[in-house]
Amino acid sequence: MFIQKIIQELQDIPEEKLAELYNVIHYFRLGLSKDITQPPIPGLLTGQLNDAFFEPLPEEELRQWE
Repeated sequence: MFIQKIIQELQDIPEEKLAELYNVIHYFRLGLSKDITQPPIPGLLTGQLNDAFFEPLPEEELRQWE
């Protein structure tokens, strides 16, 4: 049922946009098949932070943000 609805929608999409849509569908499908065995680590950055990250910024660099 949903496949028929998707096909109907596809018929109204301009030909030059189909490649973009294919990429969305393709990478979405690949994401479904990923083996998620390790839970994500919360935070904004990937990787690990060392102690230098928590050191205060030099005054010169701070002034650039004023």
